[in-house]
Parts: sequence; C-alpha cells; structure tokens
Amino acid sequence: MRRWIWVAIVVVIAVAAIVMVGDVRELGDRLGSFGWWAFFAALGLSLTNYVIRFLRWQLYLKWQSVSVPVGSSALVFGAGLSLSITPAKLGELVKSYLLRELHDIPPTQTAPIVVAERVTDLIALLSLAIIGVAVFGVQTTLVLAAGSIIFLGLVLLAWPRPTNALIDLVTRPALTRKFREPLHKVYDGLASLCRPARLGIATAIAMPSWACECVGFALICNAFPGTQVDLGLAMVIYAATSIAGALSFLPGGLGVTEGAMTILLVQSAARIDQATALDATLLTRLATLWFAVLLGLVLLAIARGRIARRTERANEA
Repeated sequence: MRRWIWVAIVVVIAVAAIVMVGDVRELGDRLGSFGWWAFFAALGLSLTNYVIRFLRWQLYLKWQSVSVPVGSSALVFGAGLSLSITPAKLGELVKSYLLRELHDIPPTQTAPIVVAERVTDLIALLSLAIIGVAVFGVQTTLVLAAGSIIFLGLVLLAWPRPTNALIDLVTRPALTRKFREPLHKVYDGLASLCRPARLGIATAIAMPSWACECVGFALICNAFPGTQVDLGLAMVIYAATSIAGALSFLPGGLGVTEGAMTILLVQSAARIDQATALDATLLTRLATLWFAVLLGLVLLAIARGRIARRTERANEA
C-alpha cells in the first residue's frame, strides 16, 4: 500500500510540473483544443497491444507444457498488468503466483515466462527504435547504448556457465542458499524460452504489439493544433524512452520515461513547445501505463475473488 502512495505522489508532482509551465487557464485551453478522439484511439491501440501480447503468453505456456483454460489464462495475464508499475515490470511475476493458486502450477515452471516476456519486449522496442532511426537518423547513441545492454543479457542467457556460477555465488550465504535450486530451474526455463527460434517468434509477435502504442503516441501528439510528429520519429521517441524507463529500474520508469519523452519532443524535428510536449507525454502515459494498471487492478480483484472461493471449497472438503 505504501508503494501506491508514493506512486500517487509522483503523479501529483508530474501534474504540478505541467501546471508550472503555464497557468491553469492555459492548460485548459490546450486540452480544450485537443482532439480527444486520438486519446480514445490510443486506448484502443493499447488494448490491441495487450491482446497481441496475450497470444504470445499463450504460446509461452504451450512451450512450457502448461495447460490452462483460455478464460483463466486471460484473467491471469490481465491481472499481471496491474503491476506494470513495478521496476522493469517484474512485478508481473504475480502471474506465477496466480497460476499456482488457481491451478496448482509450480512458479518455477511459469516464472521464466515473465522474464522472457520482458526480454522480448526490450528486443522488440529496440528493433522499433532502430527502424525509426533508419527513417529519421536520430538518437543513435541512446539506441546503441540500450542495444549493448540487451546484447550483454542475451550473451548471459546463451552462456550458462558464468550465469550458473553467479547464481551459486549469490546463494552461497546461508540466508539465500534455499533459493539456489529454484533460481537454477528458472534460469534453465528462461534459457529454453530464449533459444534463437523461440526468441525470434516471440519478438516477431511483440513488435506489432508495441508498434500499436507507438502509433497511439503519434496520434496523441498530432491531435494538438499545429503539431506534426511523423510515425518514424514517434517510434524512435516512444521506443527509446520506454527502454530507458525499463533499464532505469524505477517503478514504471516514472520520471525517466516522462522526462526523456518530453525533452525529445521539444528538441527533435517535431519542434513542439514544452507545454504541449508535457501534455502529450501525460496523455500518452495515461493511455498506456496507467490504463494497463487500472485494467489490471480490476482483473486482479476478480482473480483474488476466485482464489478465495477456491480456498473456501478446499477447506469445506
């Protein structure tokens, strides 16, 4: 609960920053002239992103020999969106907990899926950024830096000896020794999911899903009068700032993603004024991150209700 309080504080600060750019009347004028159809279109594109990523989730479950009814699987996947706000979205490991509570599936069998999702998300975003760079030729330094970090992670996945040695080192103390075997199992599962063929298929699914949010970002920017953000530039900015937020390991990339997105909108070829850039950034984050969190919280409440009823039936038996 305390974490959510801090998240609320950050949101309040972000809104205050927007107001500081101009008075409330100017903010109202900017949003009053905004084409709100673009915001709702962005919500629809975000929802499309989740549907496509759910298809990837189903494929991962199949690869891990996990059989779950489609409806229950969709509920678990959607509930995981509630923790998109966590650093690098690793809070989505709650999906492993939900599968255990609802279907008695060991977390060590499904936890690698969540990590593999993050890996392929980063590769997909990097690929979209590279496509944008090819079109616009901007922000190559940021893309290369992120690409180097992701490449290093893939090398560790493909080279088990140093990774297993690192797990043994971290779990050498008595307090962490009990985690050694589960961590090795998770790593083995992750390495299996990130084999070249599977990695390529999962990334190919992830790319159009994240491209949907890039399009939503472009629509929101262009819904302000007098702005013109080409799709290639939108892909670079959205993908690069999403990667920066994920690699910052801050909750939801808060602060890093918003700051970088605003700066790039102002300094790039889009030449949007700072006030409009801040508005576009806030609306984009509402239509992507916060929409996911809100939808996920609703589905998480439903999942917890099912778990409670399942527990009651088990106690009565």
